[in-house]
Amino acid sequence: MNSLFAVGALIISGFFGGLLARRIRFPTISGYIVTGMILSSSVLGIISKEMVGGKLTVVTDLALGIIAYLVGGSLNLNRLKELKKSIFWITLFEGLGAMFFTFLVVGLLSPFLLRLNANFFQTYLPMAILLAAISLPTAPAATVAIVREYKAEGPLTQTLLGVVALDDALAIICYALAAGVAGSFVVATKSIHWATVLVNPLIEILGALFLGLVLGFALIQVVRFVRKRQELLILVLGTILLGSGLAKILHLSPLLLNMSIGFIVINRMKYSEQMFSVISDIEDVIFALFFTLAGAHFDLKVLKVAGILAILIVLGRCAGKFAGARLGANFAGSSETVKKYLGFGLLPKAGVTVGLIFLAKDDPQFQIIGNLMVNGVLASVIINELIAPPLTKYALFKSGEAKEK
Repeated sequence: MNSLFAVGALIISGFFGGLLARRIRFPTISGYIVTGMILSSSVLGIISKEMVGGKLTVVTDLALGIIAYLVGGSLNLNRLKELKKSIFWITLFEGLGAMFFTFLVVGLLSPFLLRLNANFFQTYLPMAILLAAISLPTAPAATVAIVREYKAEGPLTQTLLGVVALDDALAIICYALAAGVAGSFVVATKSIHWATVLVNPLIEILGALFLGLVLGFALIQVVRFVRKRQELLILVLGTILLGSGLAKILHLSPLLLNMSIGFIVINRMKYSEQMFSVISDIEDVIFALFFTLAGAHFDLKVLKVAGILAILIVLGRCAGKFAGARLGANFAGSSETVKKYLGFGLLPKAGVTVGLIFLAKDDPQFQIIGNLMVNGVLASVIINELIAPPLTKYALFKSGEAKEK
């Protein structure tokens, strides 16, 4: 086994897995992840643990950078102004609701159901904090695909798309804070300095945002000399990789850094569409590789425990999304249709969620719980990707905004 063979195997097998998933009307991402699980060392043993956790980590870094850049590009301030205050309040309530309920369910029930024979403050509590933040985002790909497939239009559809756009950005910020707090419990439970707990994540967040702004403005200036689409792809991709590398050197958040690059480009550049559409030339390959690789982290030995954890994550997150969306819609004075059906469209999760769990896994201070969390989150992603699209379709049709094909 070598890295070239592994990459080729992941791409080709992921392609067929995604193709099969679409044939049986499941999301392509689910096909990628399940295919990776089959290739993992626990099933067929084609992709070894050493390969997954070693040479192929650069794939994760690249995919995360692209995802964050695209998230930043979805935060067009002119468009957000048109969506009014309801989008802000609903995003805040449903996002924090998902975090609160997941934290509550995992924190209270996992010690009794998982039985890891571990210290609560150094294992269960930091795990609950991290999984709460990781459960916040909503995957835009599945939602947008269903909206386009049924040509849905109306208040519910516009609110749903607006909330989904802001969701991932909020998740990235919350994860940076959650990682700092969780790490403090892992390192020392008896002498936690809360000033440090809050200051360190803030430095990481502000530093990443500042450096991202600098790279974003630099990218806009250099783009003026580009004449070909291929050259534009080189420049954008190179900036994303450069930003991710600098973030690692300076111990900043690569997700926040690349998100801020995308944010600056979409809001400060006149004709910015090509700066994001050019990524579509390679994103299918990158995402097929990334999600299939994500599935290859599957470990059969921890499936029994991870399966229980996945159910806890799904229950907590779904309850938080529904309750938070309803509460936020009430607070913002949204229509009755939005109040009743918006929660059904906020359940898909994939890209940012998978990216964040691998950030946590690669963090040395979370090594003890990293493998368990990865398998639990991947299992929860598959469950969500199976149940979420039909529920989104249900909401759009019940609201009267979708059209029969």
